[in-house]
Amino acid sequence: MISASLLYPVLFIWNFCLFCIMGIDKRNSGRKKIRISERFLLLSAFFMGAMGIWAGMYAFRHKTQKWSFLLAVPLLLILNMLVLYYFLEPDLSIFS
Repeated sequence: MISASLLYPVLFIWNFCLFCIMGIDKRNSGRKKIRISERFLLLSAFFMGAMGIWAGMYAFRHKTQKWSFLLAVPLLLILNMLVLYYFLEPDLSIFS
């Protein structure tokens, strides 16, 4: 299966980048500059980045009024955790 010693640093870097992207998008929103699409942010959350997006939402107070983010990001975070649990515990009888 997947080695946790490789997976955790990669996920940390990915989520840290998404956290920074939320900060960049918040800064750009106030300056009327080019924005990062909501579709990209939600897709990034789906692809194991929900923790970074969620942390960025509250650290930068960004997208916290959008229902799509308030509902989707916590659900995607749970999905991300289930996927991690499934891949790191290959002998689970519940998923077999």
